[in-house]
Amino acid sequence: MRTRPLKVALLGCGVVGSEVARIMTTHADDLAARIGAPVELAGVAVRRTGKAREGIDPALVTTDATALVKRGDIDVVVEVIGGIEPARTLITTAFEHGASVVSANKALLAQDGAALHAAAEANGKDLYYEAAVAGAIPLIRPLRESLAGDKVNRVLGIVNGTTNFILDKMDSTGAGYQEALDEATALGYAEADPTADVEGFDAAAKAAILAGIAFHTRVRLDDVYREGMTEVTAADFRSATEMGCTIKLLAICERSKDGTSVTARVHPAMIPLSHPLASVRGAYNAVFVESDAAGQLMFYGPGAGGSPTASAVLGDLVAVCRNRLSGATGPGESAYADLTVSPMGDVVTRYHISLDVADKPGVLAQVATVFAEHGVSIDTVRQQGKDGEASLVVVTHRASDAALSGTVEALRKLDTVRGVASIMRVEGE
Repeated sequence: MRTRPLKVALLGCGVVGSEVARIMTTHADDLAARIGAPVELAGVAVRRTGKAREGIDPALVTTDATALVKRGDIDVVVEVIGGIEPARTLITTAFEHGASVVSANKALLAQDGAALHAAAEANGKDLYYEAAVAGAIPLIRPLRESLAGDKVNRVLGIVNGTTNFILDKMDSTGAGYQEALDEATALGYAEADPTADVEGFDAAAKAAILAGIAFHTRVRLDDVYREGMTEVTAADFRSATEMGCTIKLLAICERSKDGTSVTARVHPAMIPLSHPLASVRGAYNAVFVESDAAGQLMFYGPGAGGSPTASAVLGDLVAVCRNRLSGATGPGESAYADLTVSPMGDVVTRYHISLDVADKPGVLAQVATVFAEHGVSIDTVRQQGKDGEASLVVVTHRASDAALSGTVEALRKLDTVRGVASIMRVEGE
């Protein structure tokens, strides 16, 4: 074993960063044995000093992150501060000054992954980011390495624990959205401002990363269709139950049947109770991968939190340190396929539409005509009426999102349609 330690700079010492530092200390001997050399925490960059950080020598703590990554003797920079800046500049600076990088920054990778990979390659360094998607669940490495000889066709998953907890609570208890969100906040699953989670921004960033790796195509955050789950109601869950389904906020990345394009989207969807993702409860994550040779694979586990995310960070740290010792680098960006990223309108799936309509003869015929005129075939219809008002629930066969949007727009113009109560896609069949 080499006796000179590999030096690690830690950017950020919050929930994840402090856990990374703790594991590096408590598991130092095991890490050294697995890597082939000791690893040494050489500096910790934070926003402000003065706070006691258990297990970390105060002499290592600095507010000058730029100086830390410019030192020249740092082997690996671990970035867990999040956000776009200063993380982007610090990572590129680290590459330029001889360090490889391990990051958990999904937002930055979804927005500027191509540029970061280019900077790593230009400087002959590694960029690893298993912790950026689904916490402790090994997902990026299997997609990037284990399935490198296969053709992935679809990635379908629950990649945000906060939203899964809320939807699971609504399903199991009949709670409304706000009540379930309040419980998630009280338990620490939801942030004080839950917008990134409940509006799908967090999941969309992860979908962009997964799609890029799975399909060897550059997919940016702007390419991902995003729809939050704040409008999901108890009535939607009752309808899902009647169909033998539940509702999940899903990240879905798909290759077209002709293989020339891909789509990436995040939105609530009904899935059959028989689907493996339907049984994912609480704040857990799960990702379902479909490929030509391997068939169907499912990855399941805790998707967030200090310890699970730190586990993924440390796994990357071991891999990057081994590469440093051998003088090699791991897999970089693979975007050779350069497939077209299609808009949401090209997506084909089934739909569940709930309409508030007048309870009088001929309404169903009018509604059915609108569906037919837009080329959307109806599978089932359920109608309930009382005191001149009625609820009409329509489940379609597979149709394009553009055709469904045209149908809904035309339905809103009918005098007999009081409103479109909800539109829910039906996936996983």
